[in-house]
Amino acid sequence: MTKHKTYFNWSSGKDSALALYYLLQDERYSVDKLITTVNTHYNRVSMHGVRLELLFAQAKSLNIKLNLIELPETPNMEIYEQKMWETVAQLKNNGFTHTAFGDIYLEDLKTYRETKLAKQNIKTVFPLWKRDTKELLNEFLDLGFKTIVVCANSKYFDKHVVGTVIDKNFINNLPKDVDPCGENGEFHTFCFDGPIFENPIPFTLGEKVFREYDAPKSKDSPFNDGKYGFWFCDLIP
Repeated sequence: MTKHKTYFNWSSGKDSALALYYLLQDERYSVDKLITTVNTHYNRVSMHGVRLELLFAQAKSLNIKLNLIELPETPNMEIYEQKMWETVAQLKNNGFTHTAFGDIYLEDLKTYRETKLAKQNIKTVFPLWKRDTKELLNEFLDLGFKTIVVCANSKYFDKHVVGTVIDKNFINNLPKDVDPCGENGEFHTFCFDGPIFENPIPFTLGEKVFREYDAPKSKDSPFNDGKYGFWFCDLIP
């Protein structure tokens, strides 16, 4: 059977790790490349704030080649799409026909990805789609994965949650309005061990910092003062 040459959109976190785990078990796909969006101003993974050295260590332990989509400090949608489609065009020229994501139930985002990539004749795969998020996170832990909270929305958490290694106790004590997988952006993680890695990724905990951002202009925004903040925990390679 001919396998579909596939690139995986790797965030460095738990959902990516579990989705990649499932994809690697699927004989229809050959995962030959990881793609990660990074902030070149800070030299870190976008949104997660993880240092590039740790991202590179993940790729080495996964034994899958890594491509970076490099973005400026505050990219707009136009810049993001330009960089993304330049990368997609290059991958398509190299024979890639499929791409996979760790999305679980964000319909608008899934539709956006499918619509845009269909124009490039790239087919999309969503290994975790519509799975129960609490079941997913428990399964993630049962499989032997390990992940640490590196970024948390201050609307739901204080600084003590960042730097926490997720376990069953963490899941059971989450606030009621927080998705167990943080699917609405409540928190982000760094996956440092598990069955898809040849070796664990070593690191030590660094400082915790708070960063505030301007919220998107929307009448539906939960941030009434036009600002929102995230706690970050630096991980030192």
